[in-house]
Amino acid sequence: MDSRQLTELLERVRRGDTTIAAALEELRSLPYQDLGFAKVDHHRALRRGFPEVVFGQGKSPEQIAQIAQELERQGQPLLVTRASEATFEAVHKVLPRARYHSLARCIVADTPARRPPQEGVSVICAGTADIPVAEEAALTAELMGNAVERMYDVGISGLHRLLDHVPRLQRARALVVVAGMEGALPSVVSGLVAAPVVAVPTSVGYGASFGGLAALLAMLNSCSAGVSVVNIDNGFGAGYLAGLINLGQQPGR
Repeated sequence: MDSRQLTELLERVRRGDTTIAAALEELRSLPYQDLGFAKVDHHRALRRGFPEVVFGQGKSPEQIAQIAQELERQGQPLLVTRASEATFEAVHKVLPRARYHSLARCIVADTPARRPPQEGVSVICAGTADIPVAEEAALTAELMGNAVERMYDVGISGLHRLLDHVPRLQRARALVVVAGMEGALPSVVSGLVAAPVVAVPTSVGYGASFGGLAALLAMLNSCSAGVSVVNIDNGFGAGYLAGLINLGQQPGR
């Protein structure tokens, strides 16, 4: 339940359209609901403006389906990251409107938008192998209510590909830049724009990339101001941060 839904509930009580007892029943699961294996945080939308996001890795399809069902009952959008097709099949049985984005490994079930998407987020990635992480970031930002512009396979080994997009880059209010290998792309992008850059190192690369550690350290040592860095392969965290920046820290629809 978000602030809009809570306000509507209180208005129904004020008008006499619902009883106090019925309203209390609706509020019974706030601030969280204990499922035994998980405590679903229904209060998060009130605190953060966006509901709990489910990290799918390590959870069974049945557990995620039950969590999804409870979030659906609260009228919240659903985002499950690191989800398998088997998990999607379980979720889809209880939530037919759910959709699976296989490239990003995300399950998404949106709710009707209360306002048009907010322009201003761009997601850029260095190579095609980085697209799954970039798509996780883009889907997250979109579900929060942002319109996302994508620019993929524009890494520094062919810098002209990036420079062709400079006018588009400079229109963005927040940019997510995803790169593996040596992780240089966020610094390059940051040197071309005034907006903040959220850098995402990926585990893409040969042996000395150490599963993304080389890219992570390179991004942390960026000489360009305005670069923040999330964890290796954390597209969700990057998309969420860029979405907050673009929406003025007021996510939700």
